[in-house]
Amino acid sequence: MTSENVFSQKDKEQIASMGLSVEQVMEQIQIFREGAVPLKLNRPCTLNDGIRKIEEDEGKALAELHDQGAQAGRMIKFVPASGAASRMFKDWYRIMEAGGLENPDQKVDFLSDLKKYAFFEDLQAVVSESGQNLEELMGDGKISDILSYVLTPAGLAYGELPKALLKFHRSPEGARAAIEEHLVEAALYVKDVAGKCRVHFTVSTEHEKAVAAFLKQIIETYEKRLKVSFDLSLSVQHAYTNTLAVDLNGAPFRNEDGSLVFRPGGHGALLENLNQLNGDIVFIKNIDNVVPDSLKPVTILYKKILGGYLVKLQKDIFDYAALLAVGEVSEEKLAEIVEFCERELSVSFPACFSECSLAERCERVLSKLDRPLRVCGVVRNVGEPGGGPFWVEDESGLLSIQIVEEIQIDGKSEQQRSLWKAATHFNPVDLVCGVRDYQSRKYDLKRFVNSRAISIARKTEKGRDLQALELPGLWNGAMANWNTVLVEIPLETFNPVKTVGDLLRPQHQ
Repeated sequence: MTSENVFSQKDKEQIASMGLSVEQVMEQIQIFREGAVPLKLNRPCTLNDGIRKIEEDEGKALAELHDQGAQAGRMIKFVPASGAASRMFKDWYRIMEAGGLENPDQKVDFLSDLKKYAFFEDLQAVVSESGQNLEELMGDGKISDILSYVLTPAGLAYGELPKALLKFHRSPEGARAAIEEHLVEAALYVKDVAGKCRVHFTVSTEHEKAVAAFLKQIIETYEKRLKVSFDLSLSVQHAYTNTLAVDLNGAPFRNEDGSLVFRPGGHGALLENLNQLNGDIVFIKNIDNVVPDSLKPVTILYKKILGGYLVKLQKDIFDYAALLAVGEVSEEKLAEIVEFCERELSVSFPACFSECSLAERCERVLSKLDRPLRVCGVVRNVGEPGGGPFWVEDESGLLSIQIVEEIQIDGKSEQQRSLWKAATHFNPVDLVCGVRDYQSRKYDLKRFVNSRAISIARKTEKGRDLQALELPGLWNGAMANWNTVLVEIPLETFNPVKTVGDLLRPQHQ
């Protein structure tokens, strides 16, 4: 199979327009044909076996280390914020299209809950602007009409907005959108000694202008209120991170006009955005995982604990790496460094390691230390969807700690499914990353990706089946060759909003 057999000249022009090469797209087709390579789980990470628990005194010391790093201007917050709100409102769309709710109890509950949402006052205003009265619509039980004002451009157009711009919480100063809560959080743990807060949002292309306009509208208010200055930046998922869709036979999937169909490559595509960021210590947290001010103290404390842990580890890593780079390390000192790698970074060495010369061993240990570092918060598993931390075996039998999604394992293996179900913790996407080396040079993060850690999913488009390829996930395969440290954090730090009903949980009220 050659590109000449697969792609026309017009196809090649379309591929080039996206910043991709024909060779890259042919490699994607080959991946579809070979299939994804599942990870081999060895065992779940558990407390004291891959996961650390921080005691109170240690936590205070780590928080102080974090504050020193923040004051020095080392911290930046990176928020993947391209998620569309439409999925949040799937049930409300169904109710609107059905003409309302038939069940009297459900109708009473819906109307009673409506006033609890932080966007209720905005909804009142747009209904009034249209010449109607929201209280009257509620009294008449016109739920479908009410939902049209929530979801469509006739009202708030929430069904067409990104999650970032939805009003999540009430505050004394007024209702706050999710993106506003992230600004408030940033002021509490990433500001430097001059009061500057660096925050980066990744947004979808279609929402970039709306998000930029919203930030411009509110930024001065928040800077005055929080006594900080924000250094804000936005980026979009690059077209060249999109992947070709194929049909069930592995041939390129095409639109009715014959053009190729490319799809977003999943959150792993954001590695490119992270790689282009001029960062040092980068906190990553999803747009919908925020809480009102009353619950922020525990969230901020554990942000600082994670940050402080990274600062502490980095100092030792950098000191050891600098020694190894000079090449004058004794057997005794190397033994100390190896023990640090195994104890603190969960690094494993092959059996033949001890047979190598001192110079070879120093080189191998340096290669283990000289890579990006991430400290990941993990929470107790209470049935929430999402990946989790596992000890994973590579082809040579060496173990490493990885964040694994269920789609990455061999679902046909009873043993692997059993290990998956035995997980005690899961990944809430609450991590801090060190992306510079011991000489303060920024890593090229693309060097540390497991390019085979892709996933293939069955999708439909306009009634036709297709296969979609997702790039190695940002905190999964894209960071597979980083040094990874896991720290248990409390469940109350994880409060995602996946459906509109989640905003009724006590944590968001």
